[in-house]
Amino acid sequence: MITIVLADDELLLRSALAALLPMEGEITVLAEAPDGETAIAATLRHRPDVLVIDLEMPGVDGLGAVAEIRRVHPEQVILMLTRHARPGVLRKALRLGVQGFVSKSAEPAHITSVIATLHAGKRWIDPDVSVLAVTEDCPLTDREVDVLRVTGEGYSVADIAARLHLAPGTVRNYLSNAMRKTQTRTRHEAARYAREHDWL
Repeated sequence: MITIVLADDELLLRSALAALLPMEGEITVLAEAPDGETAIAATLRHRPDVLVIDLEMPGVDGLGAVAEIRRVHPEQVILMLTRHARPGVLRKALRLGVQGFVSKSAEPAHITSVIATLHAGKRWIDPDVSVLAVTEDCPLTDREVDVLRVTGEGYSVADIAARLHLAPGTVRNYLSNAMRKTQTRTRHEAARYAREHDWL
């Protein structure tokens, strides 16, 4: 029997997976989480064999939750569900130690199979996810991607600096570099450009 914690902000999808995955294989759902903070708490409390987590969630997103979980419990096996596998996001998730990526549109039987694959110590990235992730080479550094992602959420330079634990001057340098590379005039234009090119 493989134990999982299931984290997804879409109630309908989360409920469906919680009901269907145990029917497809030897899986027990220990807890469900509607957001990143709940996912962190549930995973650290229950210590599941595999954490199945959505990439995009309100508040603390999937990557943020994974970073915190792996800081406390570095051996945690993680399967990430995603609709949009942007290159920078995929690279960052792999660096954080995420072992698997599956499209949110995948059949429950496939998700169950991937959970078993990860539990056996192997890795899995859905072909459609990996194709999306490598279709365009991103010229931005990881830190430039980070500041643009937070810029796109409407934060000021001071707020970005505080959220990313950087000096405001450093944030301005990253934003300036990103604007130059995207040939845009403002940081908001740069963030929009990067998002349109699936770099964030």
